[in-house]
Amino acid sequence: MKIKVLLLAFVCVTVVSLSAQEYQPQVGFSTENGSKVNFKKNKAGDNVFISLGGGASALFGDYNGDASIGDRLSWAASIAIGKWYTPYIGWRMKFDGGPVKNYYYTFTGTRTLTDWNEAYGSNPYYGNLHADILWDITNYWAPYNEKKVVRFIPFAGIGYSVRSGIGSYLFKRTESPSVNLGINIPFRLGERVDLFLEGQYTLLNEAFNRIDIGHEEDRIFQGLIGLNFKLGRTNFEVIEPMDYDLLNDLNSQINALRAQNDELSKRPKSCPECPKVAPVVEESRESLKNVVFFRLNSSVIDKNQEGNIYNTSEYAKKYNLPVKVVGYADKKTGNADYNYGLSERRARAVAKRLTEKYGIPTEKISIEWKGDTQQPYGEGEHYQWNRLVIMDTND
Repeated sequence: MKIKVLLLAFVCVTVVSLSAQEYQPQVGFSTENGSKVNFKKNKAGDNVFISLGGGASALFGDYNGDASIGDRLSWAASIAIGKWYTPYIGWRMKFDGGPVKNYYYTFTGTRTLTDWNEAYGSNPYYGNLHADILWDITNYWAPYNEKKVVRFIPFAGIGYSVRSGIGSYLFKRTESPSVNLGINIPFRLGERVDLFLEGQYTLLNEAFNRIDIGHEEDRIFQGLIGLNFKLGRTNFEVIEPMDYDLLNDLNSQINALRAQNDELSKRPKSCPECPKVAPVVEESRESLKNVVFFRLNSSVIDKNQEGNIYNTSEYAKKYNLPVKVVGYADKKTGNADYNYGLSERRARAVAKRLTEKYGIPTEKISIEWKGDTQQPYGEGEHYQWNRLVIMDTND
């Protein structure tokens, strides 16, 4: 009866411990594609960035196509502030602009392609303020990792552009809504700084360059290089939901043990009239199997698993039995190579605990690891249970 009570108490403690943990945070990485992972909501000041960039731009539209690309290039600059809400979805407000070269034809005996700067002594400037949605495809289609060296971030947004005049009533300021598309490629320099390359394509209305020859739109292409400065927290926490299947299974074990205790409590505590039976001294016992469950992508032994390790060590010492330790990983997360190493780390962690804390000699312990090649609990609804180490005492 005492054994039943101890088992009941142990299972109760395990259930309470699991119930108190709504998620298991993993900071800065995930083992599954970002699109399949839940991330803890960040604070307003976390994952914020400021970008400064410079480069070149060129106006494409109307007669500009008759000039060489080198003649159309002008310097460009940009500043942006934004925030990542998840590792793969973000937002920014960006201002970019600079001088913009434009060409038109003059007819002084011959048809001549003329630069605005040559004709009027100045090129107009443009400014474009726009809001963009950012999509980090490397963290969406692949596992999230804060320390990735390079990422690919397409973006799309809308805004408003203004082009300055030249001082004559014929060349007043022009304005246009803008549609902005492009890709940003950051290279990680450190925890808080990225170097980025960016290409941007801006669509404007036909009259933006003051020439209308029936095209659908004017366009500005822009290439930038610059730095991202990260503010606040720079990483995200992965949330692993509570294992409700495991919790329900443990509750079922509690109910079964309670029923057995009720049955045992009905038996007489003593029997004076019963004949005395000499105790049987057992020199050996059959093998005892116990398990140690682990969290996703972890080889750290939880406190609620110590009881199984302790029970195995006491049994092995009492009957002088060896202990075989075998590590596993679940097949549905990670890849085969990673899971193989993870199962080894789990097995070695349990063997170390048996030796250093519970006094099992190293020569009494054998260690194996199977990765995800074997799934003790199958690949069905309880696949998470395969994140475990099995301890087996045998002669």
